[in-house]
Order: sequence, then structure tokens, then C-alpha cells
Amino acid sequence: MTIEAHGERWFANETPFKDQIKELWGDWGVDSEIGKLRSVLMRRPGHEIENMEKTYSKYRWKAPMDPAKARDQHDELAQIYKDHGVEVHYVEETGDYPNALFCRDLMLMTPEGAIVTRPAIEVRRGEEKYVSQTLGKLGVPIVKTINGNGTFEGACVIWVDRESVLLGLGNRANAEGARQVEAELRNMGVTNVCYTQIPFGHAHLDGNMNIADKDIAVIFPWETPHETAVFLMERGFKLVECNLPEEAEVSGGINFVAIEPGKIVMPAGNPHTRDKLEKAGVEVIEIDIDELQKGWGAIHCMTAFLKRDPVE
Repeated sequence: MTIEAHGERWFANETPFKDQIKELWGDWGVDSEIGKLRSVLMRRPGHEIENMEKTYSKYRWKAPMDPAKARDQHDELAQIYKDHGVEVHYVEETGDYPNALFCRDLMLMTPEGAIVTRPAIEVRRGEEKYVSQTLGKLGVPIVKTINGNGTFEGACVIWVDRESVLLGLGNRANAEGARQVEAELRNMGVTNVCYTQIPFGHAHLDGNMNIADKDIAVIFPWETPHETAVFLMERGFKLVECNLPEEAEVSGGINFVAIEPGKIVMPAGNPHTRDKLEKAGVEVIEIDIDELQKGWGAIHCMTAFLKRDPVE
């Protein structure tokens, strides 16, 4: 009688996750704010923004939105993306969460998948569940969900380059949430992390700073920490200063999205910032989103990146 050897005959595949994500999951991943934009996640405002005449202040809005106008403006933004070859995916259901149209807050895309965030304020807790469900349907890997005592929202991170990020701390991102995000990013090869204080009264980084091109960063200088400005300049960025508080804090002059290096879509009503960007060589597409801005968010807030090409 032949006695066969017993033991494990299935051997581990040591291929790194990043080298198989496209084959096994799909073409997802982000490691910059400016690489050619290929795929985004958005929420077209639905039933949740209707009949808010008595409740809008509960959700920190300036005023209730006109639903039809808000949807038209959102559709126009989505069409700009589509006209530039960007695939637009939608969160189809959100429950009764009117702020869910600001998808950027609910996830952070990395080179290896999404980090699902945990909103800090009570009225937004639960929005992230619907984003998770949508990511699952699309086949986007979820590498982390912020848990424990951590709070963190996706707009509290700005990719500077493949190895460098700005990581915001403030009312929407506490130290524990930031620690969890930093651990995941370092596991993916990020080596340079600049912690940046988000000023009192502000929610996220993308209202005060953003990246427009390979060597152009836009900042609101009065609320950009010195060490953050130095971090950017040390990496070769010229700083374009949006120094009108009305444009920086109200009309969303910094809250733009780069479609590719040196080409952005930004909210209308920011002539000072637009002029500075165009003089710096940035191509600007302008869009009126005044109705959507009643929720205190703008273009960057409404757009969760799923895929950007690497920056060469």
C-alpha cells in the first residue's frame, strides 16, 4: 500500500495587492489631485433635499435648495466630466441624508482602494453606509473603514504627490482618525505626511488649499499654516494666493477639481482667483453651482475620485 504524503499543497501567491488590483478588482486608484481624471463617484440630489424649509439649518445649510435647479447644476457638472472622458458613477440611495451629495467627505481613494470615512457630526453619521454599498457594487476594494473613536472625512486629505500628503486635523478629523488614515497610506508607500491644522470654523482642507498643476498649488494664505506652505514649496510648488476672503470662504474659489494637470473646473463667481490661475497658465472651466453651494460645499466636495492616471 502506498502511503501518500500529507500536508499543504496550496502555496501562497506573494504578488503585491497593487499589482493585481486591476486584474482582480478593476481599474481603480488615486495618488494625486491632478492626474488625468478617469472615474468619479457622485450623488445626484434626490428626495432628501426636498421640503427642507424648516430643517435646512439642522444640516448646517445656508438656505434650502431649489431641488430642480440643484439637480440641473449637478447634471451640468457631471456632463463636464463626461465630456472630458470621465466615467461618472452615482450613489443611487442615501436615505434621508441631504448632505450626502458631498461624496468627497465619505471616502478617500488611495492607490489600492477606498478608505471609507466616519463623519464627525451626528447629522451625517450613516451616509458612509450607502457609499460603501455603492463601492461594493462597482467592485472598488475597501481597504479600511474608520472605526473606534476615530472621526475622519475624505476632504481632510490632499495628495501632493505619490509619496506625500497633507493630512488635516480639526473639527471633522480627530487625531485617532488621522492616525488610522496615515497607517494605511504609509502601508502603500506614502513617506511624507504633513499634519495641517484646519482652522476653527472650517470643515476641511479643500476650502483653504488645492492642487491645480504639477507645480501650482492654490492657498488661502491667511489660513494656511507656515509649515504647510513650506512643505509644498519644498516639493517644487509655486503658491497662487487666493487672498479675497469672499472667494476663499464663501464662493468656493479654491474648491475646484483638476480634470488633468493644468486644467480645472471651478465655481463661477471667483474672478480674482480665476485671473491668478490663468496668469499662472492654468486652463479654467467655470460653472455656476450657486444653488448647490447653499449646502456650504462646492465642486471638490461633490466629487469623490475613483481613478486618476499616474502623474508622469
